[in-house]
Amino acid sequence: MTLAKTTILTAIATFFKILSGFVINKVAAIYIGPSGLAIVGQLQNFVRMITVFSNGGITQGIVKYTAEYQTISEKRKIFSTSIVVSLLCSLIVSSILIFFSDYWSTLILKDLTDGGVFVVFGATVFLFALNTILVSILNGQGEILRYIYVNISASVFSLFLTSFLIINFSLLGALYAIVVNQSLVFFVTLFFVVRSHWFNINNFTNGLDTKSLNQLGKFSAMALVSIATVPISHLIIRNYIGENLSWDDAGYWQGMWYISTMYLLVVTTSLGVYFLPKLSEIQDKLELKKEILSGYKLIMPVSILMALCIYIFKEDIILIAFSSQFTPMVELFLWQLVGDVIKVASWIIGYLTIAKSMTKIYIGLEIFGSLSFVGLSIYFVSEYGLIGVTYAFAINYIIYFFIMIFIFKWYFSSKNPF
Repeated sequence: MTLAKTTILTAIATFFKILSGFVINKVAAIYIGPSGLAIVGQLQNFVRMITVFSNGGITQGIVKYTAEYQTISEKRKIFSTSIVVSLLCSLIVSSILIFFSDYWSTLILKDLTDGGVFVVFGATVFLFALNTILVSILNGQGEILRYIYVNISASVFSLFLTSFLIINFSLLGALYAIVVNQSLVFFVTLFFVVRSHWFNINNFTNGLDTKSLNQLGKFSAMALVSIATVPISHLIIRNYIGENLSWDDAGYWQGMWYISTMYLLVVTTSLGVYFLPKLSEIQDKLELKKEILSGYKLIMPVSILMALCIYIFKEDIILIAFSSQFTPMVELFLWQLVGDVIKVASWIIGYLTIAKSMTKIYIGLEIFGSLSFVGLSIYFVSEYGLIGVTYAFAINYIIYFFIMIFIFKWYFSSKNPF
């Protein structure tokens, strides 16, 4: 399937995800306000971090080797090893969440009384890990239509569950929705994948394969570093804004970040679904270079057009997606959107480092990018107020993009070892 077709199909799924997210965000804005949204953002970053640990960070490795291997015997080793790794990691994560629930509640939510959120999270996190494995296999197998069906169903399920909990239980309902939603979606995913030709219990019960473990381990290192840097950097920045400006300001930034995430889903989903398995399959460098450049021709015009539309209608978007309480965030749009476009340009090349297992380079970039974002944000927020965080975001990705151009030229030169 081509990038254009994949983009169209993923755009359909993304439409449902954006619609679901829009309704959920609107409900949250009305029922819990800017400061409540900031707390929700803190928990979302924490959950994103923990769920990667729960499956050992092997998601992208599953996609790569499922796409790369042609025989079911090779795939079976990856499938089985991924199950063992995920269950072991989930058990460890679950124990830490449950036994230290009060600590996490105080650290993340600033409230000792919400420890039950983390107990429920710990009890259900293994389902999230299993769901991630199945969705990753669908992606690697190139079953795009079934992948789309799973994502649309998950979005609809999330819409009803989260809205119900927020309306009836306010902020506490939003917190519980975050920790149980993706785990319950496992049953939705299972409903679709049981019809796939590769889904057979015997393909998941062969135990641990040493070679497969080593292969997945490279991706585990990359994912764990990424998830230990990006969400933590956001937690630090949001906490800095909340304590030095106000938690309402932290909520405005969270709202801006939400808008960026939602409209870029069309691009990022297409890259994740198409680019990683495609670049993993291609071994010829000329063909690989051609594929990356073709990605720029399609993805960049779409990204620029979407960013331009968001900027033009920013006031309307704030009122529709949030409420009049969030109008101060209008000043954040310009440089956030500039940073978004540069971010996409960087990611197109960035998938090369994942697909070709450039572990050290990827880890170095993730650490540098997160430290740089935190440092720039603290400086610019202290100098210019809330808008400074968007200055930091744009500058950070300008630096990152130039580094990616260097890596691109180096990879396709005759002097690199890959």
